[in-house]
Amino acid sequence: MKLNVKEITKLALIAAIYVVITLALAPISFGGLQVRISEALTLLPFFLGAPAAIALWIGCMLANYVGGLGIIDIVLGSALTLIAGLLTARARNMYIAGIYPVAINAFGVAFILYYTLELPYWLSVLQVGVGQFISVYIIGFLLVRIINKYDLFTKD
Repeated sequence: MKLNVKEITKLALIAAIYVVITLALAPISFGGLQVRISEALTLLPFFLGAPAAIALWIGCMLANYVGGLGIIDIVLGSALTLIAGLLTARARNMYIAGIYPVAINAFGVAFILYYTLELPYWLSVLQVGVGQFISVYIIGFLLVRIINKYDLFTKD
């Protein structure tokens, strides 16, 4: 996968936007009851492929570094985003593509919250899942509509 400067810049922007949104909205981006708005970007690999998943992974890793749950969240939390992004990149249908970040993060982040904060696992699955659904299926799909309206995926 050879990327030119323009593509690398686009990916760096995706990572930076993920970090900025997550940290700007930190009170709702971390913890048991979270709606991480930056997760709306997890639909981008559906359109931009695996490199966008890697950009999201880097952004998530940087945001989780500041988030305060420690190395497990930095490593595992961002790995969940990478796995979800890579699966999203392979999806054939955008509605199906959204399932990956919702489900993987619901179960995976719930484990991190259980392990680090001793929050009830199944309640965390539900809470994180609802937050992910809001981020991906409501905000993310709205973002995709805006991007498509202005043809931002094809313009250079």
